[in-house]
Amino acid sequence: SVNISILLVAVVIFLLVIHHNFLSLSDFLRRELSDPSPLGLQPIDFIPAAPQRLADERNDKEIPVVIAASDERLGGAIAAMNSIYQNTRANVVFHIVTLNDTVDHLRMWLRSPPLKNMKYRILDFDPRVLEGKVQVDPQKADTFKPLTFARFYLPSFVPHAEKVIYVDDDVIVQDDIVELYNTPLKPGHAAAFSDDCDSTSSKVAVRGAGNQYNYIGFLDYKKETIRKLAMKANTCSFNPGVFVANLTEWKLQNITKQLEKWMALNVVEELYSKTLAGSITTPPLLIVFYKQHSSIDPMWNVRHLGSSAGKRYSPQFVEAAKLLHWNGHFKPWGRTASYAEVWEKWYVPDPAGKFNLIRRHSEAYEAK
Repeated sequence: SVNISILLVAVVIFLLVIHHNFLSLSDFLRRELSDPSPLGLQPIDFIPAAPQRLADERNDKEIPVVIAASDERLGGAIAAMNSIYQNTRANVVFHIVTLNDTVDHLRMWLRSPPLKNMKYRILDFDPRVLEGKVQVDPQKADTFKPLTFARFYLPSFVPHAEKVIYVDDDVIVQDDIVELYNTPLKPGHAAAFSDDCDSTSSKVAVRGAGNQYNYIGFLDYKKETIRKLAMKANTCSFNPGVFVANLTEWKLQNITKQLEKWMALNVVEELYSKTLAGSITTPPLLIVFYKQHSSIDPMWNVRHLGSSAGKRYSPQFVEAAKLLHWNGHFKPWGRTASYAEVWEKWYVPDPAGKFNLIRRHSEAYEAK
């Protein structure tokens, strides 16, 4: 009788040990990343395992969101991801594209309590993939931002996904990102953007010729290569700071190769308009997706909040917007920006103390 009892206890302990080891192995495999992607875009971090409570509450279908995170704008990316995560119960996984020297800072920030359950991958972007495709002025080399081209290489970031959302780092999402993800794309279309002519945002004049709402604002129609494309100069442009991509179509049509072709041609022929200085990512997208893209709901890219320091929208409209976009010079973490208080609700303080909110410092100084 005693021997049988001892034997039963031993068996129970043995089974518990096996069960524990099995759970540990399953957890490791679940968090392990896929094979390294090409073009120097290497995954270098793991996806944290979510607590069981969150796993039960959130849907199983994975929603991939790609965002670039440069060191000097890291607070923007953090706020954008926090707003997306807190406003959805979907299984969102962030694919964060950054440069190698930013990784440690980013990883530390992502351990902050509001973010610690967020699923993510960190990918190191190798700027060498842009050699021969972007002309950099030696006197302005510091202003060159290689991560602005991250959106051109989406299949490399999420190689097994059929669909993906790309967002800039200067956005705040106020609704469930699943609605944007479910944007219908027409057959043969590799992406859906917010068209400028259909935008709920009011038009912004740009110093120089015309405005930034048509193709002539981005492309030099004096160049024969552009004229041969037979693209109407008054065609409505679109904003590439927020879009949904069908990666199956993207790969079938070799969109990345097409974009790289026009980048390389611009280096030789200077095809981009000079009226929108600094806009070097939008022109190739406009060419490749000319009349070949679907549209997202304009409320999912309410932009130009950063075009001026004044408030161009009513508080009621800003509250109703599904996604707010501070494109322009006046960022919500800067000295002056409209509705910066909305952005600050989602900002998570930098545990390293490196990212300074200039606007806060300025206001504190003025209050003295």
